[in-house]
Amino acid sequence: MKDAFGAPQSLLVLGGTSEIGLATAARLAARRTRTIWLAGRPSPALEESADRLRDLGADVRTVPFDALDTDRHEETLGKIFADGDIDMVLLAFGVLGDQARDENDCARALKVVRTNYTGALSAALICGQALRSQGHGSLVVMSSVAGERARRSNFVYGSSKAGLDAFAQGLGDSLHGSGVHVMVVRPGFVRTKMTAGLPAAPLATTPQAVAEAVEDGLRRRAEIVWVPGALRYVMSALRHAPRAVFRRLPM
Repeated sequence: MKDAFGAPQSLLVLGGTSEIGLATAARLAARRTRTIWLAGRPSPALEESADRLRDLGADVRTVPFDALDTDRHEETLGKIFADGDIDMVLLAFGVLGDQARDENDCARALKVVRTNYTGALSAALICGQALRSQGHGSLVVMSSVAGERARRSNFVYGSSKAGLDAFAQGLGDSLHGSGVHVMVVRPGFVRTKMTAGLPAAPLATTPQAVAEAVEDGLRRRAEIVWVPGALRYVMSALRHAPRAVFRRLPM
């Protein structure tokens, strides 16, 4: 169970090699989290990630998980929850894609959407119902400011995150009163391997800063967290900008 400061004893990270997911797991392991499940595609990177968390004193278990293999989500996730209560689920997987190629290749665009939206929806629904059944827990969903308003430069990725964001908010409303807390996290540009080589956007942040914001959001029982916080006001202005103006902005 979580303590008075929102720190979970047990954590499931969906996206076991995600830099944001691992930074969050490491931060929580340094507090109170002792059992961590890393769910991801089997790889040396997944095992190395588990070893780094074990060095922090956590009991870390890895489990094969593929966002695109939705037919196996219920079986895979069901086994994890059957092993004991999970205080927090962090949905941290996703792909950025390549806008220039994706918009001209339907198969590539669909893979982005199936990973970021369909796969995430499947996992979040299953975990949400499992958390409801145990009567407590937090589901933290990594969204993105890109989902606030689709931009010409990344509208395939942005649309997938917009769908996930809306879904997660609705799921939170559905679970309200059940003892389950759903928190949507909207980072801006995060300096990770996924964004390596891309020009950093204004207010760029780091996995560690996102992890700190997640921990603070858990403590406050927040429903939406912006990282950094100033993006809330920036995106509010951009969301209401006339379309003719918006499409000419250098983004």
